[in-house]
Amino acid sequence: MRLGMTAKIFLALLAIGLIVTVVMGVATRLSFQQGFRDYLLEQERQRLEALSAVLVDVFQEHGDWRFLRDNPRQWRYLQRLASRQLYQDGHGSTHSRRERSPLSAAARLSLLDHEKELVIGQLQVDRQATLYPIVADEQTVGWLAMTPLQSPISPTDMHFQQQQLKAGLLTGVLALLLAAATSLLLTWRLLLPVRELAGATHALAAGDYASRVDVSSGDALGRLAQDFNHLADTLERNEQLRRVFMADVSHELRTPLAVLRGELEALQDGVRQLTPASLQSLQAELAALSKLVDDLYELALSDVGALTYQKTSIDLVELTQACLNGFRGRFEERGLALEQHLPAEPLLLLADRARLMQLLNNLLENSLRYTDAGGLLRVSLARQGTEVVMVLEDSAPAVEEALLPQLFERFYRPELSRSRAHGGAGLGLPLCRNIVAAHAGRIEAQASALGGLRIVVRLPLG
Repeated sequence: MRLGMTAKIFLALLAIGLIVTVVMGVATRLSFQQGFRDYLLEQERQRLEALSAVLVDVFQEHGDWRFLRDNPRQWRYLQRLASRQLYQDGHGSTHSRRERSPLSAAARLSLLDHEKELVIGQLQVDRQATLYPIVADEQTVGWLAMTPLQSPISPTDMHFQQQQLKAGLLTGVLALLLAAATSLLLTWRLLLPVRELAGATHALAAGDYASRVDVSSGDALGRLAQDFNHLADTLERNEQLRRVFMADVSHELRTPLAVLRGELEALQDGVRQLTPASLQSLQAELAALSKLVDDLYELALSDVGALTYQKTSIDLVELTQACLNGFRGRFEERGLALEQHLPAEPLLLLADRARLMQLLNNLLENSLRYTDAGGLLRVSLARQGTEVVMVLEDSAPAVEEALLPQLFERFYRPELSRSRAHGGAGLGLPLCRNIVAAHAGRIEAQASALGGLRIVVRLPLG
């Protein structure tokens, strides 16, 4: 049987609680036993001290120990007398007021003279016995010998010990039950966001891109929930872009195909004659269709990283000058002024010459198509720290500032100012963005001081 995550975490927490309870129970029991034994030994030490004081008095009165030899009654009397004095003097205030017979230790207690010869008590004193001196007038006149305590000898002590052990066992059982309840609660609480995240993941995998989870904390689970929501936003946006892309591709392909089909049908039906003008019209539509397919192919390659780049050291100033010279005639035909501000010293980049030329051609073609006649395009290059900054800004028409970030989306063309009538399918700037990104650079669109569009490209030197 395979256990789920809930059962695994619950059993793990319960095992920890059980181990801690057992360890604490064993440690508490050992500590109690040792402490209880020390408690009894301290009681006996106080009793020996009190009995020693009584024996000093009677020794000074009789002068020797002969009065106690073979006199167990007197020996027991002196022990009882010492116990009463111990209680009355308050020496036993740390103990309970329960009755404890002074004879409970009689079997282990013996009196020895100053030469450690037996006076009364056990016939043979254990070698491990505790010896307590009896000092009179600064001289040791005898010894009290107590055989070591092996176990609680009083039934009351035994009962007290058993009660404490039962209480400890009951406490351990209650602690274990509390640990089980706490483990169950913690398991449910810890796995609640995981279950919510799992459910949202299943919904997302099934195609529900609107699935989201609540972020209720700033810990690892909270960051995971944030990442999931970000992933869901990205997938939802990509799905929307995919649908828009498919619709745009279909629309862009349908337009030149419809024109070609109409032209061919007109020629087939004899409505139009096959003339150089009609052939030129067909050729123009075919060229537009071929350009669209080529742009789509290169954009797809750049998206998946399959667009080839062969980077070498190139001079961006020389490359820009060559591209501007190639477009100068076309700008003059449209009545557009081309102004350049290029540095005299070379700006060396580690880049793919063909791709950077494609980047410049797309940007120049974009300005050529959309700038009104009589306008101006200004191109400048400058070094800024470890980067080279290329700026292309043209004159009217302008693009609304809110629409500038969307210029790099596929098939996007701002309404009115830059429409299909000017040609192009809105793929040039997205391809430029991918080329710049492949060179570890940045590209952005801004409003131009000349009244049109300003494109800023930043590429690293080196």
